[in-house]
Amino acid sequence: MSFFISNAYAADPGAATGSAGGGIELIIMIAIFFGLMYFMIIRPQSKRAKEHRKLLEALSKGDEVVTTGGVVGKVSAVGENFVEVEVSEGGPVLKVQKQAVTGILPKGTIKGL
Repeated sequence: MSFFISNAYAADPGAATGSAGGGIELIIMIAIFFGLMYFMIIRPQSKRAKEHRKLLEALSKGDEVVTTGGVVGKVSAVGENFVEVEVSEGGPVLKVQKQAVTGILPKGTIKGL
């Protein structure tokens, strides 16, 4: 009757996990993931921030700028944290934070609007 029952043998230790290098493959995958995140998200964002910082340092009186709110005007005064933007010639002057300036426009842009 023992010919119907097969003998049970212990499995090879490496066969249970698939391979002995499974941990290394996981670490490599995680490193690749973080590398992609760096080159797709972190690096471009820091590059944009650096360009914006240079733009704000180069800001001077007489520059035509656009703010985050879409206001276009000419810089009448530059302070340490704030900029005064003249919206129209002889018109109202807005005091905005330097960080709100998103771009410097070419000279004469305001007259073309």
